[in-house]
Amino acid sequence: MCLGVPGKVLAIDGLEATVDFFGVRKLLRLDIVDEPVTVGDYVLNHVGFAIRRIPPSEVQETLALFEQVLKDAGVGDLMAEDVRGEMRAAPEVKEKA
Repeated sequence: MCLGVPGKVLAIDGLEATVDFFGVRKLLRLDIVDEPVTVGDYVLNHVGFAIRRIPPSEVQETLALFEQVLKDAGVGDLMAEDVRGEMRAAPEVKEKA
C-alpha cells in the first residue's frame, strides 16, 4: 500500500524541509512535491519526500482522519503501522544544542 502522512512544514532550506508529524520532526525532500511549499503549509510525506501540498481547505479534515486512525488502532492494525512506518522513514531532525 502507498500511504502519505500529513505534516506541517516548520522550516525550509533549499530542497529540504523540517516537518512536524504529530510531534515528531523529520527532514523531507521537496524535489517532487506537486506545487511550491512555504513554511506553515501541510504536505503529505511518502518515504522521506513531500509528494503533495495539502490545500488549506483540506488540512483539518486530513489531520482529523489520521489522528482517528492512530487513536483507534489496535495491535497489528496495518493502516496504523503504515502511518508509523512513513513517519519513521524520513530522517529525524536533531535538536541543536
